[in-house]
Amino acid sequence: MHIEECIVSAPGKAILHGEHAVVHGKVALAVSLNLRTYLWLKASSTGKVCINLPNIDTFLCWDLSDLKQLIPDSFANRKEGKCLNAELVRRLREFVGVTNGNLDTRTMATLAFLYIYLSLFGTKDLPSLTVSVWSELPTGAGLGSSAAFSVCLAAGLLSASGAIPAPLKEWDDTARWCQEDMELINSWAFQGEMIIHGNPSGVDNAVGTWGGILRFLSGKIIPLNRVPLLRILLTNTKVPRSTKVLVAGVKDKINKFPSIMNPVLDSVNAISCTCEKILSEMTSEPITGEHYNVLEELIDINQHHLNVMGVGHPTLDTICRITLARGLHSKLTGAGGGGCAITLLRPETDCLVAQSTIRDLKDCGFDCWETSIGGPGVQQHSPLSVREEVLEMLKHY
Repeated sequence: MHIEECIVSAPGKAILHGEHAVVHGKVALAVSLNLRTYLWLKASSTGKVCINLPNIDTFLCWDLSDLKQLIPDSFANRKEGKCLNAELVRRLREFVGVTNGNLDTRTMATLAFLYIYLSLFGTKDLPSLTVSVWSELPTGAGLGSSAAFSVCLAAGLLSASGAIPAPLKEWDDTARWCQEDMELINSWAFQGEMIIHGNPSGVDNAVGTWGGILRFLSGKIIPLNRVPLLRILLTNTKVPRSTKVLVAGVKDKINKFPSIMNPVLDSVNAISCTCEKILSEMTSEPITGEHYNVLEELIDINQHHLNVMGVGHPTLDTICRITLARGLHSKLTGAGGGGCAITLLRPETDCLVAQSTIRDLKDCGFDCWETSIGGPGVQQHSPLSVREEVLEMLKHY
């Protein structure tokens, strides 16, 4: 291996504006969420490959000799992730015992890890190593947890294989890769997402790779050059929902009332574009209270539009009511019908106001975090730059 050990992290993702409208050819803004997934990769001499995923209670080891047998005879060592190798996927699914009904989180995470590991090291001697992953993101909440996992896997394993250099210098706390290396990380992370989700949009892994804010329109993903860091509350209602059912419901409503619903979609598109303009202004001129006034109004208008589309939920109304009582503005993020909401905090919002709002939301049975959006994408860390509790979780196994 080209490195003995490394620690990398990648952010989660939230949709700032444009959810549901993006399905119908409108602009959406996806933002990095500074709840991060951390991966620690360490070379070993055990003759085994081990993965530890304490968030989902998964701890697995395999003998290198068993894994070597899974590599197809015609398999070429590939440094670029373009499309899945169907034969390797088939063998891995059989190896980990995937049946049609066994698509749980643990199995999919295991498949993604083994696929990227064998693809990058497959024609060489397989290295003995241990990978441990710890995430601050809840799974299944539409916050890009699987993509953050895939981005970390891609960055760690590409660095270990020598396909990209490890960017961290001796004196650095954190470091990021160059554009070309990030594109390679993103392409392999997308393969991980294909293993886990089948037909992903590519937005989640792009946010995990580049961070910041991305503009998504008709399959094209464009990172915004410079973006401000915004304080938010993120609230998880913990109400389960089906994205497929919610998307179908919006489509039915558009088909039933096209003259009513199409202007709503056009308005959401205008909200995304206006928000993009304001965020751009905030990086090129002094930030004013008026910038935040506009961002708050856009949040309120978009939330009403999402209710019109039929993807609201009483728990989301509760979040909006509780936060508005303290002068804060909230909207759902993602599919809706429960799920998560974001609340914008102004720079001058007092910590006591944020803490008391979090307490009120938790009293409703929700999970709530104060965090930020617009932060960095995938990066390598020195151990000293990682919070002690995260480091303990990574090195415990």
